[in-house]
Amino acid sequence: MRGALSHLPPASTADRQVETWTQVSRILVSEPSVRWNFDLHRDLYRWVYADRSQEAGPGPAWVPAPADAARSNVGRLMKKRGFSAYLELHRWSVEHREEFWADLVQEFGVVFRRPPQRILSRNTDLARPDWFPGAELNIAESCFQADPEKIAILAAWEGSPDHSRLTYRELRGLSARVASGLAALGVGRGERVALLMPMTPESVAIYLGTILAGRCVVGIADTSAPPEFAKRARIGGARAVFTIDAYVRDEKEHGVYEKVVAADGPRAIVLPSHGEQETRTIRAGDVAWEDFLGDGKEFTAVPCRPSDPTNILFSSGTTKDPKAIPWTHVTPIKSAADAFLHHDAQESDVLAWPTSFGWMMGPWLTYASLINRATMALFIGAPQRREFGEFVEHAGVTMLGVVPKLVRSWMTGRTMEGLDWSRIRLFSSTAEPSTPDEMLYLMFLAGYRPIIEYCGGTEIGGGYITGTVVQPCAPSTFTTPALGLDLLILDDGTPAPRGEVFLIPPSIGLSNELLNYDHFAEYYAGLPQGPNGEVLRRHGDQLERLGGGYYRHHGRIDDMINLNGVKTSAEEIRSAIGHEAVYDAKPTAVDIDGSGQHVLVIYAVPRDPAQVDSPDFRERLRQDFRRAIKEKLNPLLAHVHDVVLVPELPQAGPGKTRTTKELQRDYLARIRASAGRSA
Repeated sequence: MRGALSHLPPASTADRQVETWTQVSRILVSEPSVRWNFDLHRDLYRWVYADRSQEAGPGPAWVPAPADAARSNVGRLMKKRGFSAYLELHRWSVEHREEFWADLVQEFGVVFRRPPQRILSRNTDLARPDWFPGAELNIAESCFQADPEKIAILAAWEGSPDHSRLTYRELRGLSARVASGLAALGVGRGERVALLMPMTPESVAIYLGTILAGRCVVGIADTSAPPEFAKRARIGGARAVFTIDAYVRDEKEHGVYEKVVAADGPRAIVLPSHGEQETRTIRAGDVAWEDFLGDGKEFTAVPCRPSDPTNILFSSGTTKDPKAIPWTHVTPIKSAADAFLHHDAQESDVLAWPTSFGWMMGPWLTYASLINRATMALFIGAPQRREFGEFVEHAGVTMLGVVPKLVRSWMTGRTMEGLDWSRIRLFSSTAEPSTPDEMLYLMFLAGYRPIIEYCGGTEIGGGYITGTVVQPCAPSTFTTPALGLDLLILDDGTPAPRGEVFLIPPSIGLSNELLNYDHFAEYYAGLPQGPNGEVLRRHGDQLERLGGGYYRHHGRIDDMINLNGVKTSAEEIRSAIGHEAVYDAKPTAVDIDGSGQHVLVIYAVPRDPAQVDSPDFRERLRQDFRRAIKEKLNPLLAHVHDVVLVPELPQAGPGKTRTTKELQRDYLARIRASAGRSA
């Protein structure tokens, strides 16, 4: 190994550093003795970029080959429009939004029953833009334009040798039977049905069939407890619910239909568990899947207005009801565009992302795959398990989406090492801020493929800041606002390299209404104009512009920590306190006695579950965390009042931990409970 590296040039300049790492990574991947030694990979990466200047930005772990960049979807669009630099393309996409979105509509072959008068109304209110005025369409039709015999969905179930394939013809046929079944069930046009089940080939057909029928899907995570399911079904106005008896996840059977029963939920259409031919005993009035499906495999899609809702999704709700966010027949164009441009989705691709229709990435994956005429790969089970990685290998997945929490579990357990992930072209990561080590590890698993960091929201239909395959990839960073969308970073109302991010409408994908809150008050009220008079839209994230054209996400504004006048983000503290004995951690600042003085409390998940109840381990971590914060961040932040050991960080959604304010409330509740026990 030493001999293989001896010929490399000294890493003295920014360009030379990139060249050196490119050569080093190739050697590491090709040398069997060190291929799976991540500690060595990471140490060499840090060594190569040790003297990199702030102006140059973080060190890229992947750089696109010019020929590959030219063949990419972005490269082809740049050539078509005559741009030599990516920034020119982005500028054109926001200055000429109608032309940009017209290009994408043409690229996808979006099916219109009545063509629009134009892409965007001239008289549009930027807070409520009118896209495709005068048009009629049903966006589900645009999901079935691939070769009918092409594989639309590959699927596997945890613990089962069975694998299934569904062609585009078969998916369209099953979706048509769902649409016919809804009409026979008495669910009228425009009415809503809930979807409470994992993402399976059948749930994809249910989702698309409901939209084909001119009805609306209320997506609810199958992990929801009965009261949460009941709340979301009520807010969404669900007339009925599609669900499944049970499925296996992490070697345990998880009952789903029983949650509907426990919540006294609406009329249910119940699918059998995998491997069973018939559903188990069901409530009076509920319908077995095999009895629900209509006979015909043809169904004429119901034409809709562009603004008609296709599905209802929910933001994370804690102390109040979650926001109910409608997606329309326009929103999927944003999802498909982000996949096409930023994830370089090709017809030959196989896309996998552990998700569900209760999270925005479920609909996103559906449109990202099918409108782009690609293949979806679904694993029904626990993605933390090696079995998932084997499915990724055998299915030939080319784009794999993750949340950082999942990567941390793989990294801790070395779960996926030794697998052949060479067909993966790129990764994507979303849901929460990642760390450079986590993302370098993910790249390492596939021999250093790029990661498209992808940050957005349910109310965006995709991302607002992301990456491309025509720009270098530095772990845990973004490279560009999404094409067709622009943003501003403000600190106390002034443009700054770090601060709160605001979006500049209009853009396809941005929500226009909420079912249960005032949309204008949530996103627009009380905001200043941009420096050039721009209308701004609130999003609530913290963003930093780095050297070299990179960006870093610092979590939600709600995750800003103020310790007696010293402000920092929870994410910065989490990164500083990385510890070999801790799987994950999140800090919060708590006013314990109502004095207005806050103390630092850190929630931590030990790698060894047996340590959760160890006072000695807790005190050791407290001292280690204090030392790390003092040395790496700021001595004024270093007084760690307490460490709370938990088996898992409290969750606010898929891959998302609770905000610091929510952890504040949890800690105060713990104090009150402890005081009650003492009394």
